[in-house]
Amino acid sequence: MDLTGKVALVTGAGRRVGRTIAEALAREGTRTAIHFNEARTGADELCAEIRARGGDAEVFQANLLAVEASSRLVDDVVRHFGALDVLVNSAAVMLRTPFGEVTPEEWDSMFALNLRAPFFLSQAAARAMGWGGPEQRQRDGAIINIADLAAYESWIGYVPHGISKAGIVRMTKSLAKVLGPRIRVNAVAPGAVLLPEGFSEAEAAHLAETAPLRRLGDPSDVSEAVLYLLRAEFVTGETLIVDGGRHAR
Repeated sequence: MDLTGKVALVTGAGRRVGRTIAEALAREGTRTAIHFNEARTGADELCAEIRARGGDAEVFQANLLAVEASSRLVDDVVRHFGALDVLVNSAAVMLRTPFGEVTPEEWDSMFALNLRAPFFLSQAAARAMGWGGPEQRQRDGAIINIADLAAYESWIGYVPHGISKAGIVRMTKSLAKVLGPRIRVNAVAPGAVLLPEGFSEAEAAHLAETAPLRRLGDPSDVSEAVLYLLRAEFVTGETLIVDGGRHAR
């Protein structure tokens, strides 16, 4: 996929990994829709930076915990840019929820953002890309889901999070089959790229020392994986693990 001039929506793009992904896509020439919920400052700053370089960007606010927000966000992006070619489902929450202390409210909130919203965003995006419509209206599109190494490992302090991300991996395979051949669906599963809030220096050092590459990652490692999957036109249904080799230990 040649990204020049393509319309790309990145959710959770006001901070952390989402912001890095949106910036990388903009540098590749996309017209970039920067979604945020609370991180308005980061979203506005990124939008200004992209425009200062001559790029095309706009910010869109949506609380993806609301059921109707996903389809409305896609509609707003299409209304502004006239199309949608790429969706990156990056918005998520990672909370330490020790087993035995998890509340139904925490569970519902986590799954609403981490799994339900990406599904309904993908459904709305697929329709915007022409899926289900007349053949002549269909566009070549791509969806990238941001999963997590927790989908493959058992992190005792993050059991609900891991289950939600395992759902993302399964969803990626299912949607790749449903939406092919015109729309490709892949995922990236980062490992220790940006640590959750509350991680100590000792915990960070342990993660680095126990990975085959002996270091922590960087958000740019994730954005590079996203760019690869967008360009790899014979790849769909795949989850690319970006973790310094931890899963291979």
